[in-house]
This record gives sequence, structure tokens and C-alpha cells, in this order.
Amino acid sequence: MFQLNKAAGGMSASKDVKVVVVGSGFAGVAAAATLVKGGFQNVLVLEAKDRVGGRVHTTKPFTDKVLEVGANWIHGQKGNPLFQLAKQHNLLSEGSSASKNMCSPHSVTSKDYFFREDGTQVPKDVVDQVCSSFSKLTDKAFDDELDRRNRKMTLGGYLDDAFDEFPLASTVNGQMVFEWCKRLECTDEACSSLYEVSAAQISNYTELEGGFFNTLGLGGYRAVLDVLLKDLPTGTIQCNAEVKTIQWDLIKEGESEEHPVRITCENGQSYDADHVIVTASLGVLKDKAATMFEPSLPQPKLNAIKNLGFGTVDKIFLYFEEKFWPDDCAGVQMVWEEGPEDADVYKASSEGDDWKETWYKKITGFDTVARHPTALCGWITGREALHMETLEDSEIGETCVRLLRTFAGWSVPEASKMLISRWGHDSHVRGSYTFVPHRVDGVEEHKALASPLPPKVKRKGIKPLQVLFAGEATHVNFYTTTHGAYMTGVREAQRLISYYSD
Repeated sequence: MFQLNKAAGGMSASKDVKVVVVGSGFAGVAAAATLVKGGFQNVLVLEAKDRVGGRVHTTKPFTDKVLEVGANWIHGQKGNPLFQLAKQHNLLSEGSSASKNMCSPHSVTSKDYFFREDGTQVPKDVVDQVCSSFSKLTDKAFDDELDRRNRKMTLGGYLDDAFDEFPLASTVNGQMVFEWCKRLECTDEACSSLYEVSAAQISNYTELEGGFFNTLGLGGYRAVLDVLLKDLPTGTIQCNAEVKTIQWDLIKEGESEEHPVRITCENGQSYDADHVIVTASLGVLKDKAATMFEPSLPQPKLNAIKNLGFGTVDKIFLYFEEKFWPDDCAGVQMVWEEGPEDADVYKASSEGDDWKETWYKKITGFDTVARHPTALCGWITGREALHMETLEDSEIGETCVRLLRTFAGWSVPEASKMLISRWGHDSHVRGSYTFVPHRVDGVEEHKALASPLPPKVKRKGIKPLQVLFAGEATHVNFYTTTHGAYMTGVREAQRLISYYSD
């Protein structure tokens, strides 16, 4: 059906196997590049979008400088192949623009202005103390140091319980900043609420050493992707090729089928293959796995797709003609008397749709943007992000400007340009990244999702490893990250390389 990537030189017959990769994010591109380097001559990548990159989307909507609509940082340095790749090719940012441009409880500085809705500023010592306490409590969970009682809780429940021991928990400002910290942690977890995330399971996530927020240089994330793309022969990636069905286990005794797998696209094109590596997001699998595969996926894999969480994190970029905030301000952080991550507010809003009226309360604040001196970026997660995605850009922009005026009390002009991500309603992604919900065994589910599919009944002469799975959701320790996605793509390519080497 397809014949491409005929590399020069004598390849062994085993290298003539046909491999289709579904998706051109870091997992898909890494898988394809690893296979090509390993001598595979028939590698095809099918991409649903009209661009490569998946959840990496580097663009230039305002000026000639890049913005990241999707993945923003390389998380960690030691043992991070993407950090090493970026460093090797001089793709990391240097100087002041390398500093973080999103507030985090782990790295709140004096340049972060915390405002209440009445326009008063929260004292910096209160912010510092609460953020420091919050970091210690989350570190305890990530380091697997929770006691038996806390391990059974949601992350939000554990944090509330533990924070009550701190003196500032009894103050209004202390509680408000603490709620802000939880709201921001929702951005890390890609969840609607920390009251839906497992406290015990987050210890399986491994944070690599050497700085959590590593900013890329002028080329952004796309420049790192381009390094991998250079290894692919022309024509390897086909865009606008959304996969409709993946038929596997096609070779039956006495039949003349040459290949066990057939991939059919929405555009009618079909491709026969020996192996398919599926790197579609967990969001797409939740949406389509039940109908995409013939025969259907085994129950443990369907359970993993259902049980793992896949949340939405969106960015609201506001571009102004001139800067209106002080030079020493790295961001306007908003604290509410009744924020959405307050336990009572969360419980009260768990039924009904009243929360939609105050969707904007989920925005943590507006941070300055690297290389864009007159732009700000707001972050929003979960169901509020999904609701925001249904609104017009103009309404979102007006709401954000009103928030800035109300909280900071500054003279804030209208935004002249806007860029708003809508990952949740993007049918080719359906969200941002993975989290482990309360009462879900993350390790078991990540492994079930990652396990390759041989035919259900092993018969003589039938190829194993027909359907393989990669992507951040298939990594036990590095889910949510680009390096996790990259490593799983390499993992599945190596699985095939090893199979044909044996």
C-alpha cells in the first residue's frame, strides 16, 4: 500500500517490515526517528492535524518572537534526553528570558504581586510562608512520605488536613493564598480539582534533578522537534491523515493476507503494515478507542484508558500595545475569599452548573511572558477551562482585563491581540496531559496502557507486537512530560528493533 523511505545500502529482509506510527508529537517522531536510525526502511507517520508536533505548538501570533501554545518547558536536566538534545544543539534560553514565566509555589519571588479582589496586596511575608509550607507538604507527597491515613486521601484532602497545623491556616490571608497554591497545583496536575487526584499516587511521578523550569531559546520547542525531524526521510510524515480504524490480527490460516495490520484514515486512504505504534493522546483514546480497534482492545487496556485521568490546561495570552505593570512585577496573582479550590466551595459546586458563572476564578493569575515585554499569560485548568473554551475570545479578553483592573487597581488598557488555547475541544487531542485520580492504581494502569498487543490467541507463524502504544500516558514515572513522551516513543521503537535482532 505504501512504499517510502527506501534508504540506500543493503538492508536485511527484517528491516523491510512496514511500520506505521500514529501521531507526530514527541512520542511519534521519536519512534519514527529511532526506527529509521535502526535501519527500518518502511516507516510512515500519520498525523491528524495539518501540522506536526501534537501538544507541542510553537507559533508567532504577535511579533517575530515565539509563543508556546502547548508544552512550555523542559522539566529537569539530569537524565532528561530532551534537555541533553536542546543543550547539544544550543537551543536553551540564556540570561533573563531563561527565568521562569509562570508562578509556582516552589519558586514564588518578590516579583510576584499577590492581590485580593478588593485591590489590596497580600503581605509578601504571608505569601512566602504559605507557599513555603505548601511546597513542603507537596514534597512530602511526591517523596512518598505520607502516613497511612493521608495516603487514603485525595491530594486536596491531605493538603487541607496538613495545612491546618500551620499558624497561618487560622488567618484569612493565609487561607486565601493556600487556596491559590492549590489552584496552581491543578495546573501541574491537569485536573479540575485536587479533590479528584490521588495523594498517594503522585509519588510515582519522578521529578528529574537540575531545575524544573528550563526555558527554550528563540526557536522554542519546535526547534527541538526539528532536530528529530531531520532524521526522517522526506515524505515520512503525512498530515491531515486522521486515523479512523486500526484492524489487527488480520492474518488467518489459509488466507493470503501479507500483513497483520491495516490502518484506515478518515480520508479513505488505507495502509497495510506489520506493526503500528499508536501515540494518540489519552484524550483521543478515551474518545475513540472503543470504535477505533478491530478486534477491540483487551479489557485491561480499556480499563486503563477509562481509569486514568486526562485533564485540560489552557493559556490565555493577552498582548497590549504598551506595558502597564511595574518593572519588578513578574505576574499578578489573584487570591479570592471563596476560590474554587476552597474545600467548602468545591463541595457546594460539585452539583449543578453555578460554577460556570464564575469560571474565571480558576485563573491563577497573569504572568509575564518571555521575550514579549507587553504580553501577559493567564493559566486555567479543568472544567472551568473547558467552559472557557466555549466562549468567544472577546468575552474572555474583556473578563481578563476586568480582573486585572479590579485586583491590581492599575490603569489597564484593552488587549489589542489575544491567543487562547482550546486543547479540550481539539478533537485530535481532547485535553492536555495525564493525572492519576483518587482510588486509581497509576502504576498498574500506565503499564496496562503501555503493553503491546500480540494476537489474542498465539498461533504459529503469527507476529507479536502488532499494536504498540507510546505517549506520556504510557510512562509510569514521567507521565505529563515531553521527555516522558519522547522516551516512550524510543521504548517502542527499541522493542521492534530488539524483536528483529533476536
